[in-house]
Amino acid sequence: MNELIKAIQQAQHLVFLTGAGVSTHSGIPDYRSKTGLYAHTADPEYLLSHENLRDHPDDFYEFVTQRMYFPQARPNLIHQEIARLCNAKGVLITQNVDGLDKQAGNQQVIEFHGDLYDLYCQKCGQSVSYPEFAHDYHHATDGGVIRPRIVLYGESIAQATLLNSAQAIAAADLLLIVGTSFRVYPFAQLIQYRQEGVPIYAINREAIAAPESVHLIQDDALTIFTEIRKELSSC
Repeated sequence: MNELIKAIQQAQHLVFLTGAGVSTHSGIPDYRSKTGLYAHTADPEYLLSHENLRDHPDDFYEFVTQRMYFPQARPNLIHQEIARLCNAKGVLITQNVDGLDKQAGNQQVIEFHGDLYDLYCQKCGQSVSYPEFAHDYHHATDGGVIRPRIVLYGESIAQATLLNSAQAIAAADLLLIVGTSFRVYPFAQLIQYRQEGVPIYAINREAIAAPESVHLIQDDALTIFTEIRKELSSC
């Protein structure tokens, strides 16, 4: 922990790579735990796929609106501290699609998988508000199917997103992986762009799928970031 604090203090350009474990403290479930998004669902990856949206928009709409939207959720201390550090000297690359990092004031965010609240009509391309989508997935103007601008199973990450992420990591002198099992690709491949010798710390409740060179702090992220805030504010 002392090494991590020192590394954060000395870093000139740090990059965070975050996942669902950051937002669970805001009341948003993760994906694969016993109470997560995919729990008690036979084929969640199909339900959250481009194919399902295309062929069964009713099923897609029911799944995402009932399982993925938490409009009352607010950023927690982890979001806030990451935002503070990124605005000062870093970049966040997040798998999360809940928009809480931007709500926390983070101005240096790459939303690797998009934003649930960035909605548009597939027929005319017009942006649509969340309340309108929550009422009906058919666009009132032309009847087109409304969808969130997130990466579904069967879709590719935008090239601009991949490029921006790779460039951020290539420029980093410290990487911090937070709240993710690091098993989702191509997100987990991003660390290959780091410069040789750049340290990587991971903060997660469970061991993650990462190289042995990663310094793992196996603990709850909220506990660790509470300590980080305390230590950095006293310096």
